[in-house]
Amino acid sequence: MDREHVKGVADKTKGRIKEGAGKLSGDKDLQREGKADKAKGSVHNAAGDVKDAARDAADAMKK
Repeated sequence: MDREHVKGVADKTKGRIKEGAGKLSGDKDLQREGKADKAKGSVHNAAGDVKDAARDAADAMKK
């Protein structure tokens, strides 16, 4: 797991917590922040997947 995947997991977790807290307290702004953090986490995961694919392709070319 590379740095991008770690950031993605952290952002998604933070987003879930914020969104849940916002739902419990009725705070719509906190819910939106949570959804934004979850989306940011998805972007980090996608970037990590691209890096993994590039690394795998480079490794395959070496063989």
